[in-house]
Amino acid sequence: MVSRLIAVEPFDFIAFGGTGDLVRRKLLPGLYHRDRNGQITDDTRIIGVARAVLTPEGYRDLARQAILDHVDEDQRDEASIVHFLERLTYVAVDAHGDAGWPELAALVGTGGDRIRVFYLATSPDLFGDISRRAAAAGLVTTKSRVVVEKPIGKSLESAKVINDAVGAVFREDQIFRIDHYLGKETVQNLMALRFANALFEPLWNAAHIDHVQITVAESLGVEGRAGYYDGAGALRDMVQNHILQLLCLVAMEPPASLDDEAVRDEKLKVLKALKPIDGGNAGHVTVRGQYEAGASAGGPVPGYLEELGRPSSPTETFVAIKAEIENWRWAGTPFYLRSGKRLADRVSEIVVSFRPIPHSVFGADAGEICNNELVIRLQPDEGVKLLVMIKDPGPGGMRLRRVPLDMSFAEAFGVRHIDAYERLVMDVVRGNQTLFMRRDEVEAAWSWIDPILEAWGNSADLPKTYRSGTWGPSAAIALIERDGRTWHEA
Repeated sequence: MVSRLIAVEPFDFIAFGGTGDLVRRKLLPGLYHRDRNGQITDDTRIIGVARAVLTPEGYRDLARQAILDHVDEDQRDEASIVHFLERLTYVAVDAHGDAGWPELAALVGTGGDRIRVFYLATSPDLFGDISRRAAAAGLVTTKSRVVVEKPIGKSLESAKVINDAVGAVFREDQIFRIDHYLGKETVQNLMALRFANALFEPLWNAAHIDHVQITVAESLGVEGRAGYYDGAGALRDMVQNHILQLLCLVAMEPPASLDDEAVRDEKLKVLKALKPIDGGNAGHVTVRGQYEAGASAGGPVPGYLEELGRPSSPTETFVAIKAEIENWRWAGTPFYLRSGKRLADRVSEIVVSFRPIPHSVFGADAGEICNNELVIRLQPDEGVKLLVMIKDPGPGGMRLRRVPLDMSFAEAFGVRHIDAYERLVMDVVRGNQTLFMRRDEVEAAWSWIDPILEAWGNSADLPKTYRSGTWGPSAAIALIERDGRTWHEA
């Protein structure tokens, strides 16, 4: 099967932080793929912007290396690389000062008849300055869009400051708050599974679903980001954005349409229906962890404090939460959330566990009848599988076992795995905000997260330690097992 590609309008893509890791690892390779596939028109321009003094030729060399490093060999050919590099140029700009802005304005021009995408792949504390200086330089037009990466703040208060600063320059419909998880094929297929099939939606409620698990696990540690990470932690870094967005897509009511406002209205309702977690219950429904030295597939690895270079830290590298949604659809169905670093495997998945059958007609010899589960795998291998009970083939009576009805997207459709950033950048150019967060969503998520952070800050307890290469502290296992359930581990 070949996907039908529709070319987008010509645009200028202006990447602030243009020499940074995100641009080199994701944005330049993603734009190369879209160019190679004919989705980008010939008069589109890509402009790298950063403080570093670099010639346009030097920037093209950087981009070529990024393609060699991050694009599979079978997707690279010299003609496509040269064609892509011809689009690229570079301007050195000081986000805090005046240097470089006149040169950028002269290069881009101030006409308003062309789509202009400002991608802020920078620290969030620069979002406001860049927006204001871009406007002062005459670069912001009615057809401009600005893309801001997470984290948007460290709290509700700081998120409002950032939103106010960017919103003073750009209209809300021009602001694209990106969460790359929402661009993953499997996440969008969750909406297709729910709303395009009669099979699931009638069962998608507390009467039929026992519980939901959302896991975002990483096998790596903080690596070179220890300084940044110690000011954030797993709750801010992963739960406030990625995991809560996944929870919203699982739990939201069917929107009236796939219009961006209709979808985001329903997600906001979920966030507002989350049962509060604060000092009164945080100790019972949340677990914090911090990894110690251990082993990974590559051998021994240091603990978090060793990587940080400090004797102690209250920052969590693991979090598990029992969340509840207080509405008619989900009352009584817990959502177990967990995320962490240096865990046993790199995996992101949603597990929807249906309630057990009310009565078994099979004898004891048939074996245990397990709950049906829908497993939606986001990474590393995107796909969906439904675990069902069948008869074990062969003579000797009725013996039951659970098997997966499995669909790997790469195998089923025979297409290259499309990176989330490729899809999301094209949506920005089209002006489609369905897969991006609205301001009130971001602030509603912080309204739920802030009391948890406050409860932890007021507690004398430090994060519970866990050995690298395991699935986190034992308290996280107890969190779910005291409810008679267990974590799904593929």
